[in-house]
Amino acid sequence: MAASDTLDIAAHARRRSLRAALVIGIAIMAAVDEIVFHQILAWHHFYDRATPLVGLMSDGFLHAAELIALVAGFFLYADVRRRGLLVPRAAWAGFFLGAGGFQMFDGIVDHKILRLHQVRYGVENLLVYDIAWNASGLLLFLVGVWLWRGARHARPVD
Repeated sequence: MAASDTLDIAAHARRRSLRAALVIGIAIMAAVDEIVFHQILAWHHFYDRATPLVGLMSDGFLHAAELIALVAGFFLYADVRRRGLLVPRAAWAGFFLGAGGFQMFDGIVDHKILRLHQVRYGVENLLVYDIAWNASGLLLFLVGVWLWRGARHARPVD
């Protein structure tokens, strides 16, 4: 096997590891949002521009989508492991990129552009919540970028 073939396989393994864990990261962050902020704290629903019943139903749809994504992500991850292509650092990069990307998408697109809901209602200074929400997403995303940069030359583990 030529050296370029080995590099191609390693690059393929890094991308597959990243993609599988990216889906898992998105699903986990959606679950954290839905469980903590929608259910436990009851700060908002996925869609708050209608009746409370519609808001609750929208949370159910988000929960169903998150569970489907979680199962799909773990099937992808299991396939990567079965094929001997797992690159742990690339997988962790994907997890953090997915989690942070979801958090920022939710904070910017869902909260501000589409106005499906806000982080929290009935507070004096919503900006503090918006900054904390998006800053936490950015931090997770930057951890993913840092891990991905470090995975440039990583190889699959046995």
